[in-house]
Amino acid sequence: MPTTLRRHLVLLIAALALMATPACARVLPSGNLAGEQAAPVPSDVRTPVAVDETPDAVESSAVPSSTGPAPAVTPSATPTPTATPSRPVALLKYGSKGDDVRALQHRLLQLDWFSGSITPTYGPTTQLSVSGFQGKRGLPVTGEVDQATLDVLVKMTRTPTHDEMYNVLHPGPTLFTTGATGARVKDLQARLKQLSWFFGDVTGTYGSATTQAVKGFQAKREIPVTGAVDQRTLDRLRGMTHTPTTDELNNIVRGATNDLDPRCMTGRAICISKVTNKLKWVVDGKVLLTMSVRFGSEANQTREGLFAVEWKDRDHVSNLYGSKMPFSMFFSGGQAVHYSSDFAARGYLGASHGCVNVRDWDGLEWLFGQARVGDRVVVHR
Repeated sequence: MPTTLRRHLVLLIAALALMATPACARVLPSGNLAGEQAAPVPSDVRTPVAVDETPDAVESSAVPSSTGPAPAVTPSATPTPTATPSRPVALLKYGSKGDDVRALQHRLLQLDWFSGSITPTYGPTTQLSVSGFQGKRGLPVTGEVDQATLDVLVKMTRTPTHDEMYNVLHPGPTLFTTGATGARVKDLQARLKQLSWFFGDVTGTYGSATTQAVKGFQAKREIPVTGAVDQRTLDRLRGMTHTPTTDELNNIVRGATNDLDPRCMTGRAICISKVTNKLKWVVDGKVLLTMSVRFGSEANQTREGLFAVEWKDRDHVSNLYGSKMPFSMFFSGGQAVHYSSDFAARGYLGASHGCVNVRDWDGLEWLFGQARVGDRVVVHR
């Protein structure tokens, strides 16, 4: 065979062999070497998708990586959900009824968090009383009685009697009554006079006028009305008054002294003396109203100085203690002049949390209507 013909035949056989090799078996160059040109990538090879761009649904026919088996994926730990604190189980709450509510109210009454008659119904007054007690004792303020609240309350009080739970009052043994004479009767008359229950001279003789004065005091304080002095009557009276002076016991009236601070002598001023425990409403130097007041304890002292009525709230309720503060006139931050049922019930045996407590409801209601925002408030000694 001629040489030229044989050369053409070899080339033809080689070409046919190359065409018969499957496409998936072709080896593509991995990069450009010096002097080489990279072979074109076949059009049926897919471009990988970045992980953070992977669509929500990926077809199962996607081309796997040619670099080897996919690494094992370690499942991430399932996060532990944060537990939400559960509300304590309420043993008694708004709407509850029965003797348990009566006992609750009386225990709160023992601590001066509840006032008025004992009832079988857990209403707004009971709820407010519970909230105040909880706030004072550092308990969660829910207005509902849970086990923790009940435990603290029971520890601080005694078990009420059946009569106490049903508002049945019994007078105690009589200490002295109509016909008695002497120093203790003078003391009684002078104290009743301080509260405007007894009028006329202090005589030291327990007569009809003294009997009527005692009855009036007892009725006002929900003490069995007998006109005779028992221990409950005497304790309540002493708690609401000061020890009578020699002048009071002997009907000596001295020349009136002007205890007004000079800052109260012009314009409109609520003038409050820590020496005499008196609040005076003064307009242009004229005293139009005088009321007894009490102040904060040593730990929560009522601030002294020149202030002004900043704002008023007729039916205010304390955010901190949950206690009612009728006819509030705020003069220094959270300190206010307001009516205090505790002051009316216990007198100077208690103290405020810094406010100026008033026990004369009618007098303070009148003053609340007279005083304006901006009026001067002077607390002095």
